[in-house]
Amino acid sequence: MNTARTAEIARHTAETRIAVRLNLDGTGRARLATGIGFFDHMLQLFSRHGSFDLAVSVDGDLAVDTHHTLEDLAIVLGDALTEALGNRAGIRRYGMFYCPMDEVLTRVVIDLSGRPYLVCDVTVRAERIGDFETEMLYDFLYAFAVHGGMNLHIANLYGSNSHHIVESVFKALGHALREAVYDDGSGVILSTKGVL
Repeated sequence: MNTARTAEIARHTAETRIAVRLNLDGTGRARLATGIGFFDHMLQLFSRHGSFDLAVSVDGDLAVDTHHTLEDLAIVLGDALTEALGNRAGIRRYGMFYCPMDEVLTRVVIDLSGRPYLVCDVTVRAERIGDFETEMLYDFLYAFAVHGGMNLHIANLYGSNSHHIVESVFKALGHALREAVYDDGSGVILSTKGVL
């Protein structure tokens, strides 16, 4: 059992070399180098609003596009979350947060059930925000949900500015996940099955 609730995961493929270090009981410190400036900013928000310490290093084939970099990063980040949670005993399991950002309102709801599923009702009008290809938002969240063993529901309820929409998603994701991973000290697995 991982009582420190930390994980360090590396994954090397022909397309990417990724290293992630995650501490679920941190203070929101982040050291990020994905090669995608806007996405570094999103992970910084996720880390700060979740109070997770997060270190990410990525060497990806960005000369092709951002797909392999972001999908593989989501796999490694999800694996790190799974390792840091251990058997998930004592966690609150569920988390929810509404994030307003100017004209935008986004809701994120999480169940760390071990049964992955993603519902993502988010439309981003811009094809790119800086060097971030916005169609990759879904692919990143899907791989993160699958490898993190979470049921993840995200809905942008309204808003128009693409930057604000994506930013509200990552802020809300951080807050909701912080609530879901909260350890109440009971050691009880919150399931009638006895496992998550």
